[in-house]
Order: sequence, then structure tokens, then C-alpha cells
Amino acid sequence: MTDTPASPQRSAPALADDEIDLGRLFGILLDHKWWIIGITFLFALGGGAYALLSTPIYRADALVQVENKAGMSNPLEDVRAMLGEEPSADAQLGILRSRLVLGRAVDQERLDLVVKPQRVPVIGDFLVRLGIERPGFAESSVWAEEAINIGDFQVDSPLLGRAFTLTTGKEGHYRLSMEGEPLGEGEVGVDSRFLNGQIMLRVAEIVASPGAEFTLVKRSRLAAINDLRSRFSVSQQGKDSGLLDLTLTDPDAQRAVRSLDAITQVYLTQNIQRQSAEAEQSLDFLEGQEPEIRAQLRAAEDELNDYRTERDSVDLSLETQSILERLVNLEAQLNELEFTESEVSRRFSPSHPTYSALMEKKQQLINERERLNERIDRLPETQQQVLRHTRDVELNQEIYLQLRNKIQEMKIAKASTVGNVRILDPAVVQPAPVEPKKPLIVVLATLLGGMLSVGIVLVRGMLRRGVESPDQIEDVGLPVYASVPLSDEQQKLVQRVKRRHARHGHDIVTGILAERAPADTAVEALRGLRTSLHFAMLEAGNNRLMITGPSPGIGKSFLAVNLATVCAMGGQKVLVVDADMRKGHIHHAFGASSESGLSELLSGKTNWDQVVRDSGIENLSYVTRGTAPPNPAELFMHASFTAFLEQASSEFDLVILDTPPVLAVTDASLVGKQCGTSLMVARFQLNPAKELEIATRRLETAGVTVKGAILNAVERKAATRYGYGYYNYAYK
Repeated sequence: MTDTPASPQRSAPALADDEIDLGRLFGILLDHKWWIIGITFLFALGGGAYALLSTPIYRADALVQVENKAGMSNPLEDVRAMLGEEPSADAQLGILRSRLVLGRAVDQERLDLVVKPQRVPVIGDFLVRLGIERPGFAESSVWAEEAINIGDFQVDSPLLGRAFTLTTGKEGHYRLSMEGEPLGEGEVGVDSRFLNGQIMLRVAEIVASPGAEFTLVKRSRLAAINDLRSRFSVSQQGKDSGLLDLTLTDPDAQRAVRSLDAITQVYLTQNIQRQSAEAEQSLDFLEGQEPEIRAQLRAAEDELNDYRTERDSVDLSLETQSILERLVNLEAQLNELEFTESEVSRRFSPSHPTYSALMEKKQQLINERERLNERIDRLPETQQQVLRHTRDVELNQEIYLQLRNKIQEMKIAKASTVGNVRILDPAVVQPAPVEPKKPLIVVLATLLGGMLSVGIVLVRGMLRRGVESPDQIEDVGLPVYASVPLSDEQQKLVQRVKRRHARHGHDIVTGILAERAPADTAVEALRGLRTSLHFAMLEAGNNRLMITGPSPGIGKSFLAVNLATVCAMGGQKVLVVDADMRKGHIHHAFGASSESGLSELLSGKTNWDQVVRDSGIENLSYVTRGTAPPNPAELFMHASFTAFLEQASSEFDLVILDTPPVLAVTDASLVGKQCGTSLMVARFQLNPAKELEIATRRLETAGVTVKGAILNAVERKAATRYGYGYYNYAYK
């Protein structure tokens, strides 16, 4: 045989409270790797289920072109090219998202009416998408191939946004209710009124089995527009390209196409109407001027004829005719500017640069006309009069002909208005849904599960300040006599029991590990403890050993019973006493009851021979706690307890007493004063070092010296291996 060391490591030095042991944190993750994997897998599974059950969202798209100019310009817009008044790309985006356009689309597609079938909770929509038709057990839910067609649904304003339930009946009938209150019955194809005429409903068609339920909601027009706007987006392809990308999302692919087509058609129509309205406005203005110009022409002709008759047909000289032609030309230009000014004045203020330039040109023509008038004033009177009358006639003829030409041009422009918008690509829906993005959801859910599980494990590990190595116990001044590993065999001996009126159950031990599995590593550790105690108790005042601890549930009774068994097997005559008269359960390990035990002996109800029982193991006897008394502490202070211990010490080589927790009651202090040796038990990763220090100080205050400590239920974990180091030897 050889003594082979396996992975010997030096214990790491103790860390300060504010330092982080990265090795320990890494070890904690390794210890809980299956928890992390399990939680991550559950999150991934949940993400996959969510992606599978979520309603798919489809996206329809269209392409629209906005040209700089319309197909035919307005004859009165000679200066408009320099005005920059064509709507910019941002303006076109705003028009497309306006209530004017979206509202008409809502009206055309009746998007203010919401019809929602009642499905099986959670998985109903998924089953319908799979095409599963109504099974025999289904009642009110709606399945594949079932639907209704609402012809008209009108409600008064107070009922807008309220949900109504339509339940299909037999032979084309249905029932309408609101919040569980029946409103009445109706028939397919018939206008039905409910709530004293506040509701009008006409169902055009029902394709569903009797009992199917549909929820009807009539939204306000504004709410429908806002909902449509939230699902509609428009963007420009490049700067100044004039190409607009329109997209619309909807759970119903066909409805997405119809709605987007409606938006593009409404946008196109309003654009044409806007161009046509401008032409019509200009045409109205021109036609309004025609009667006045015609009357002025007739008056001028009459005046010229009358003057010639009066003067016997006076003719103009060549100089006068030249002046007349120039004057008529100037008047024609001024008249043209008058038309342009009337058009520009409706759009701009007099301070606008274009308006100012127009007025400057007009003033130049007026000045030139004044100079010609001065020359006319120097002509003979007869020539002046004939020139003026002839000028008026020719000028009015020119204006009238010009006006008639513009009226004809405007009529042609109005009839041929096509707007400056083209629909290049009509709405079409993409074959695959854009939401949910199933792979992304699964990946994100997996990452979230992994991060959450790692975070929980690390936080729990950092908050758990229970001792994990003998060094931590020795730092508080207690030598460690033994580190007892956690025994899998011991766990098989533990049973969960619950008293009749207790809220929670508790664990009991139904056997003795040292007897059932003498080769167990925990028993081997107790054999080492037996050797250590042999030398430690040589200096003690008596052969009594108290085993206590700061808190319950740390294995004091397990250590007391099995240490007693190991010592008995070593040839010592041992008595183990259950000194926890409140909740002691040593009797379960021996398969006995607690009655007729220590409490009855101390209260004088029984005697020594009746309480000391044979365990069935050679050299081992035990005393149960007895019936729980109302005053355990007072019984320990009685002289009968001292007499009991003295008799036990005289008849046995070793007396082991199991006591209640130090920090819970004072029993351990009273027992420890009469015991030569006291050991403090700390459970691995449960009792903090500070708790051990407080428990030790409390015993010392009562005059009890704690000889050392036992680290119980030690587990081989990566957290302790990487954090504190450990010693591990194999003997082969």
C-alpha cells in the first residue's frame, strides 16, 4: 500500500471583507453549472414558444415618384419656376402621414371597425394558422375557415371604443351583448338596432358554427388614424430623388396590401385635385375679367367712330402711327404684368423679392409710357385725339384676344391635369413575416436566461457567507478538530416528517451511519475526531463532552450519535444523552420513542435504570430527551441534573451530550458548565464565521470554554477548491 496524495494544494490566505475572490466565484459557477444550463434551456424553450405562438406581422411596400413639375403648366405661372414653391420632399412625407390622406384611407377600408374572433387562450391563433378546424369539444372559440362579414356597424359617440360580443346562432341569426349583458338578437342581411337605436349593425355573412364568439369594436376615426399612422412609414430614396418608399405592417397580409393601396391612391387623387384646383381658380379669374374687357373694347370702338364722323375721317400721320404702335405694345405688356401681378399677389406679400422685381419692371414700362404721352401732348389736337381713340381700340383688342387665348389654354390645362405623382410599384406584401424574428428571439432569450442564471448564482454565492474551510473557523480562534464530509449514505437515513398541527415538516434520522456504513468517509473522519478527543480530554476535568452549535439543522445530533458509536466500537463504554429537551430527536436514530427520558428523570418521575437504554450496539447506551417540559432551563439548574451527570461519569468511559443551539436558548450554557470538554459544530456554507464567534463568546460569558470546532457536511465543490484550496488524499 502507498499513501498517494491527490491534488494537494495550500490553503489560500483569508481575504479581506471588501475583496472579491475571483477563483471562488468561478468555482461557484462550476458548482451550479447544471442549474445555469437548466435555467438557460428553459429560457430558450420559452423564447422558442413565444416566437412560435406570437402572431406574425406582415409588411406591404410600395414605391411612389414625385416629379418636379406637372405634365402641363398653368399659363399664368410664367414666373413660378423661380419661386421655389413646389412642395419639398419633407412636405411630401408630411402629406402622406397627414390625417387628410390617412383619414380617407381609414374611411375607404373601414379600419375603424375591429372584428376579433375569440380563440383558444395562448395557442388559439397558432392552431388556426396551422389550419386546424373546429374539434368536437370546442364551444365558443373560433377556428380555421370560420369568419363573419360585417356590412355596417354604427354606434353613438359614447359607445366608441367599447367592446361588443357577437355570438353566432342557428340559421343566420346572432346575439349581441356588451360586458356580458345581452342587447338583443339579429339576422344576417338585416339592419338591426340595439340600445334604443344607439347601435346599428348589419351582418352581411356568417361562416361559423353556432356558438362562435366575435368581439366588435367601433373605434373613433382619430384612433383609427393614429393606429394606421403607427404602422405606416415613408422614407425617401436618396437626396432629391423624388422616390418615396411606403411600408405598412399588419397581422393580416391582404389587409396590409389593401390599406397601403388605399393610401397611395388617396395621395395620388389629392395631388391631382390640388393641381386641378389651381387651374380652376385661375380660369375663374380670367372668365370673370372677360365681360369687362369686352365692354371696354366696344366703348373704345364707338368713341373712335364717333370722333371720325365728327371730324370727317381724320387719318394719322406716319409719326403718329409709330407712336401709336409703341404705345399699344407698352399697354399690352403692362396688361400682361397686371395678370401676373394678380396671380402673384395671392401667394406672396409685397415685400417678397419676386413681387418686388415684378413691380420694378411694371414701373419701368409705366415710365416709358409717360414719355410717349409727353410726345403725344406736343402733337396737334386732332392728331392727339385720333391717336388716343385708336390706341384705346387697338389696346382693348389686344387685351381681349390675349384674354381669350389664355382662357382656352387654361381650359386645356384643367382638362389635362395629371398631377406630379406616379405610382411606380403598387402595394405588394412580402411572403415571409417581418415579425417575430424567431431566431433572434430564441438567441436573445437564451442569452437572457444565461445572464440571469449566472447573476442569480453569483449573487447567492456572494451573499452566502457560511464557512467553507477550516481556516475561516481558525481565524475566529477555534481550532478545528475534524472536517466531516457530507455523506450520501447518511441522506438515505433521513426522513421528512410533519407533526399534526405543525406548519412545516422536519428531518429525522432513522439509523446510525457508523453501524450501517462503517467505511463511509464521514465515519472515517469521526474516527480521526475520536483520536483527537482522546488527547484533548486528558486535560479535562471530567469525561463529559458537550456537542453544540450556533443554530439548528447543522448536524449536532448526527455527530453525537455517530461519534458515540465510533467510540463504543473502539472499546469505550459510551453514554449519549439527548440534552435538547425541546426538539431533540436522537431517539429516532435508535428506533425508540422519546418518552421516559431525561426530562422525566430530572423532574423525579422516573429513575436511572428506566432512562438509560441499551442501543443494541456493544458498549453504547443512550438517554432520550423525554416529554418536552415547559421549563427545560430550570431543570438543568436542578441538583438532580448534576447527580445524573456524576453517576453517568462514574459508570461510563465517555458521556456525550447533544444540546440545543447556543444562539436560540441558554440550555447549552447550563450544560456546558458541567462538561469538561465542549465542541462547536459549524455546517459547511451555512454558519458564518461571525455567528461562530458570537456563539463562542456567549458560552465563554457563561463560563464555558469551547475547546474547538467541527466542520460538518463538507462538500467537494469547485468554489472551495478554487477559492480556498483543499487537501485531498487517496489511500490505495
